[in-house]
Amino acid sequence: MMNDFRLAFPLALSLFLPLLLGLLWQRRALSRAAPVLRYSDTRLLSGLSASARLRLRRLPDLMRLLAWAALVLALARPQSGQAEVRLSGQGVDIVLAIDISNSMATRDFDDLDRLSAAKRVSANFILGREFDRVGLVVFSEDALYQAPPTLDYRLLLESLAQVTFAEDLGLSNRTALGMGIGMGLNMLSSSQSNSRVIILVTDGANNTGRIDPITAAEMAAALGVRIYTIGVGTPASGDLDLLTLERIASISRGRSFNAAQLNDLSAVYAEIDRLEPSPVERLLYTQWQEQAHLPLLLALILLIAERFLRHTIFQSLP
Repeated sequence: MMNDFRLAFPLALSLFLPLLLGLLWQRRALSRAAPVLRYSDTRLLSGLSASARLRLRRLPDLMRLLAWAALVLALARPQSGQAEVRLSGQGVDIVLAIDISNSMATRDFDDLDRLSAAKRVSANFILGREFDRVGLVVFSEDALYQAPPTLDYRLLLESLAQVTFAEDLGLSNRTALGMGIGMGLNMLSSSQSNSRVIILVTDGANNTGRIDPITAAEMAAALGVRIYTIGVGTPASGDLDLLTLERIASISRGRSFNAAQLNDLSAVYAEIDRLEPSPVERLLYTQWQEQAHLPLLLALILLIAERFLRHTIFQSLP
């Protein structure tokens, strides 16, 4: 990174024009000024050397002009910060597709319901990203778009925190695995990454939807998108269809996992974390810091010194 400098309001520099006009007017006025005292013959003074006070008599005027320039610079809002930087690295384009059917409210993950457990571990997974673009989809009887694949992890975490159950969104308590996969594929359709992944998190079996999950898996395979399925809970605790999830993963050359405990879920994400990445670029910005206090302080010092000198050392006749 390199330090950079800018003016947030450069139009303020146009106020230097009155300053230049004032200098020209003052110079012209001095050339036409009448003498304070009249002498019959000034040749008697020609041999006298000019004192330091005389040579510096214009110093207060110069200080006032410099103070004006400093105030104009402060008005232009000088700012310092880091320049825009592109960082090259290795990354994967990932879409998290999370089941929000009401069965995900079952509390069998260390006193957490399944959805909360999935959200917690997913948040930790996101926080471990650096160059991976991550998107978010939720689904029950239909799939809902939450966040596109992005490097803005703060925005992504906010979207994840707002994920709630299907009944809170007015959706039925049915599960459409194919719709969740289809929405993920739609998100990844414009991705240029060599590694594209859908992480499908569910605790149920497919029982609705316009797209069959096997058909959706075949579409993913054709597009080069791997699907990693995570079956939350155990078949005995609900309608979990591990065979279908394994088939979805196999068709798309992904992997299928079963997470019955919170530690299992964390381990699954750790395994997915070892995916083969592809080169990506990340564009970074930094906030600019205001530096107007420096020219303002300079202007204050110059004005105080100017008034002091004008009323002491360089005091002139009325």
